[in-house]
Amino acid sequence: MTRPRPPIGPAMAGAVDLSALKQRAQQNASTSGDAGPATPDQRGVTEITEANFEDEVIIRSDEVPVVVLLWSPRSEVCVELLDTLSGLAAADKATWSLTTVNVDTAPRVAQLFGVQAVPTVVALAAGQPISSFEGPQPADQLRRWVDSLLSATAGKLKGATSSEGAVEVDPAVAQARQQLEAGDFEAARKSYVQILDTNPGSVEAKAAIRQIDFLTRATAQRSDAIRVADAAPDDIEAAFAAADVQILNQDVSAAFERLIALVRSTSGDERTKVRTRLIELFELFDPADPEVIVGRRNLASALY
Repeated sequence: MTRPRPPIGPAMAGAVDLSALKQRAQQNASTSGDAGPATPDQRGVTEITEANFEDEVIIRSDEVPVVVLLWSPRSEVCVELLDTLSGLAAADKATWSLTTVNVDTAPRVAQLFGVQAVPTVVALAAGQPISSFEGPQPADQLRRWVDSLLSATAGKLKGATSSEGAVEVDPAVAQARQQLEAGDFEAARKSYVQILDTNPGSVEAKAAIRQIDFLTRATAQRSDAIRVADAAPDDIEAAFAAADVQILNQDVSAAFERLIALVRSTSGDERTKVRTRLIELFELFDPADPEVIVGRRNLASALY
């Protein structure tokens, strides 16, 4: 999977654009026999694997909204959220589909969604993400969230492909995406903050704000920041500026290694400050990105 580089697109940070995958899934469906639906568990929830992802998520979302819970059975919070969602799905009698991705056993599927933490919930319609949140949510808030999905997609699925049948994105989200794509970082950040006020679990808003804050800071760094930092290897602020510029220049591993070297040479509050900045930089990318994986491993080695 191609990893995102700042600025990341308007879809969920770390997640792929599912349109190409949807097209391939539809082609596969038209040229092969019906393999039949995935077998749901005793709660009527479909477990997603690489084998059934296209059929049960991408193609199925042309018919009804598909809610994907990315979870781990080792997490009590995840289990409680699954129980609540499965109860709502049962009460709604197949008007939407509840699916699960066990991040422990299906990590490659989880990577498609750019999961930062579990539980994360993503809703799809017509093959594309339309809403998401992470963390636990009260049952009444989940009820309102599901109702909003059903309302937004009413009469627009069942394989609709015309513009009249297109699923509408929340106007506030659409506006924020347009502002970000236009490079109006200040306006986009304000819009995403307002979205977070309404939906504190919004994965897209949190990721977008991280991206905007980085881009605003990094594009303001002096052009000779790398040279200045190389001349003063113990200067933390100079190292931060140089790492920003290196990431803008696509030299990600070098940016990570610069700060990891500082972690090794500092202690106490200074080490904490460098570690915090490094983790912030990791979060700009897909957690499955090889350079992020190596960076996290090297950070752990430097700390312990």
